[in-house]
Amino acid sequence: MTDTIAPPKTKSQALRSYDVADFPALTGREEEWRFTPLKRLRGLASAAAGTAAGPAPKHEYGQLPAGVTVSTVDREDPRIGSLLTPFDRISALAHGGAQEALLISIARGAVLDAPAVVRLVGAGAEGPSFAHTFVEVGELAEGTLVLEQSGSTTLADNVEVSVGAGARLTFVTVADWASDAVQAQHVRFRLGRDAKVTHVQVALGGDLVRQYTSVEYADRGGECEAYGLYFADSGQHLEHRLLVDHAVPDCRSYVAYRGALQGADAHTVWVGDVLIRAEATGTDTYEINRNLVLTDGARADSVPNLEIETGEVAGAGHASTTGRFDDEQLFYLMARGIPAEEARKLVVRGFFNELLDKIPVEDLRERLAGTIEARLRESNA
Repeated sequence: MTDTIAPPKTKSQALRSYDVADFPALTGREEEWRFTPLKRLRGLASAAAGTAAGPAPKHEYGQLPAGVTVSTVDREDPRIGSLLTPFDRISALAHGGAQEALLISIARGAVLDAPAVVRLVGAGAEGPSFAHTFVEVGELAEGTLVLEQSGSTTLADNVEVSVGAGARLTFVTVADWASDAVQAQHVRFRLGRDAKVTHVQVALGGDLVRQYTSVEYADRGGECEAYGLYFADSGQHLEHRLLVDHAVPDCRSYVAYRGALQGADAHTVWVGDVLIRAEATGTDTYEINRNLVLTDGARADSVPNLEIETGEVAGAGHASTTGRFDDEQLFYLMARGIPAEEARKLVVRGFFNELLDKIPVEDLRERLAGTIEARLRESNA
């Protein structure tokens, strides 16, 4: 007779471990995995510790602004795993499978005069691969870091981001993988006193991309703004999950994700969890998810959750909307002489424009807008 493990009653009780063996085998019936097509993860869901790894993704970067260094460290480096204790099976698999980590450092007090851009390029989709990235932002530093992900891969990876006291970081992650790519990623932030992070997460490419973002506040005054933009085409599965853990007083979070879907079996998932613990008085938080369904055959799942253990909060709320393309808006534009294809493009770009404007890199903004518009043209071809 086997023992059964009761599911946690709250997010704060979730199992955390670096050992894959501590997590039960996945069945797809678990709340955390019920939306994810496990068979499409190409063995990442069932792999055990010590699984032979395929070719690791390559890291590329050009000229970096003053104050930024990029290097590789051994997995025994004490920083690796210091912020992120996995609370799902694949994150634990990635922790054990990555033999080294990419270390991106922004020096204490540095104010970057240009964005730092690092590229993660998949080296092939055959066999699982593992990666680990650690970002350390020194106290009082300010800057923008862009992590672009492309190519073919079957990847489980963890990203840890430590933001020192008083620092300001804009962190842009772009998943523009090849059409056969699979990724399961966990991004973990820890904010020091009075630190601020603006995270913009973009997901456009890949066959299946599942990204989990978690936020921890180490001291008072931390502020996190998390924005997401995703566009699922026919057959794509794009899944985003968040956990913002307010465990200290007087911190703020704002979460806003927007997604569009088109084509048969396009599927997006957004699950936003905000936990306000009993000691986190003065918390101010809000989360919203909006989805635009452009064609029949597409499906969007959206689940906002608030777990509040104290009544002494400055504000707490959430919202979610999913709707079809607005034919009235299209008619309005066409009645003023704008062709149907151009009108459709304007409506979708207007839907995403607020989030695109959060990316402080002009050429990247325009490139992403161009990718979205190209998809719309393909759907009308």
